[in-house]
Amino acid sequence: MNPRSGASLRGVLAALPVLAGVPAVHADALAAVQVLRLGGCGGMVPAAPPLRHNALLDEAAAQWAAGRALAQAAGHSGYRADSTAGVHVSGSDASLLESLRRADCRIVTDRSLREAGLYRSGADSWLVLASAGALPAAAVPRSAEPLPQAPQHTALPPAAKSVPGPPATRAAAAPSGVALATHALQLVNDVRTRGTRCGGRVFAPAPPVSLSGTLAGVAFGHAADMAKHDYFEHEDLSGRSPADRVRASGYHEKLVGENIAYGPGSVEEVVQGWLDSPGHCENLMDPRFAEMGIAYAAGQSTRHGLFWVQLLAEPRT
Repeated sequence: MNPRSGASLRGVLAALPVLAGVPAVHADALAAVQVLRLGGCGGMVPAAPPLRHNALLDEAAAQWAAGRALAQAAGHSGYRADSTAGVHVSGSDASLLESLRRADCRIVTDRSLREAGLYRSGADSWLVLASAGALPAAAVPRSAEPLPQAPQHTALPPAAKSVPGPPATRAAAAPSGVALATHALQLVNDVRTRGTRCGGRVFAPAPPVSLSGTLAGVAFGHAADMAKHDYFEHEDLSGRSPADRVRASGYHEKLVGENIAYGPGSVEEVVQGWLDSPGHCENLMDPRFAEMGIAYAAGQSTRHGLFWVQLLAEPRT
């Protein structure tokens, strides 16, 4: 199925409906936590600043894995913390992000937690997160570098790449977290409820879609990867399609559609831009879709506007 693309004066847009794919995600638990904090668990909670890696907490995580109580493990490692939290997750690299999002989202996005350590054995990962207290001189951390971001990739047809984006200051207009997702959902469902024209095709009213945290997390991963690596495609840098990424998250789909945009500084602007473009509009109005997720990330390289990703899906029953 060929991708449908279009450009508006306010940014760059691309739409793609796809059906299937092969999962391929690689990230360790620390990188997965970083992604969840930066994206507010896929737009479901407020974003949190990045954690810093502390080697003393690596040792604490190892002792916790060996059977010590979490507080004792942290203290024995020489790390003094105002508070600590522990997360034990088991599974493949491909499942880490979704497992953490589902079970431990509130913990890993706690803004009071500033540092983290990891111990890993086979498919099991033990994470210790802490808000740093006063450290004794002998317990200065051996490592305090920012955690790496997990790779997140996505792409749009190249025909639309020549349209310039807005200045970086427009990023402040975009809300985050639950507010963004809820507002986008309302805008989409308002149009689906009344029906609309997409180019030369008239769409009757369609059933409303509901929010999916899983789809929102996948959307954020795609948006953040485009922002970090400065590209704009439906297919990511490792060659995965939107359906590949959705399936890798553990979501069971029959049909997946993706709209992406670069430039718009608000939810209203990006949704209206998609409605003004026939291909994107047809995705929004497709009555088969029952769930959606939406997220954005600010560009980090030569393009400093916002990268938007919306995923629409028909779950497999």
